[in-house]
Amino acid sequence: MRNYTTTGVVLHTLKYGDNSLIVFVLTRTHGRRSFMLRGVKGRHGGNRMALLQPMFVVEIEAQESSHTQMDTVRDVRSAMPLESMPFDIVKSTIAMFMAEVLYRLVRDVEPNSPLFDYVCEAVQQLDEAERGVANFHLKFLVELSRHMGFYPSGEYRDGDLLDIREGGFVGSLPLHGDAMSAENSRILANVMSAGFDELEKVGLNRISRDGFLSAMLDYFDFHLDSVHTIRSVEILRAVFG
Repeated sequence: MRNYTTTGVVLHTLKYGDNSLIVFVLTRTHGRRSFMLRGVKGRHGGNRMALLQPMFVVEIEAQESSHTQMDTVRDVRSAMPLESMPFDIVKSTIAMFMAEVLYRLVRDVEPNSPLFDYVCEAVQQLDEAERGVANFHLKFLVELSRHMGFYPSGEYRDGDLLDIREGGFVGSLPLHGDAMSAENSRILANVMSAGFDELEKVGLNRISRDGFLSAMLDYFDFHLDSVHTIRSVEILRAVFG
């Protein structure tokens, strides 16, 4: 059985038996992959488990399985030291949301370098962010839609609506009726034009932020039908409420 090393972003962990974890990872070389980590209660188990938090970027040494699609972790170590994300309740909650979205959306076992690079960049941006953190998850979703194939198209003009089915800005309500409100379409255009380091300029209060998040999840749900049960949304609302 072949051993290999890959870099990955932790999406989800699941307890298996008394002393093991199944770890779901978005990897650079194998797309989404599940791994078995044994011995989590052993002498080094706590150290390894501490690295397997949502959106942590890790380097995994693994052994291929000849019987299942789940490879075995031989060793794991940090591939991106994080300064603030693990210790900031707002950032760690956003990371939990990002990881759950990716866990539900990304099923491809083929490598996707642009998506992987974007996710790693987002982790670094979140860790380094000092302003506009409350809007970070909104920007993450908007940019993720680019990699999912339905990034909004067209130039926004004042009063336009986003046609949810076609994924473009339009001047009036489409006949099918599936469109973001004028307010959420305006916020979308502002988030699209702002960089990760400019999110404090997107002036949103709790109500408008929550409304836009719901609109973006509806947009994703229309195209992918996979995000309507994101449980961490309620935790986000509690943190920002």
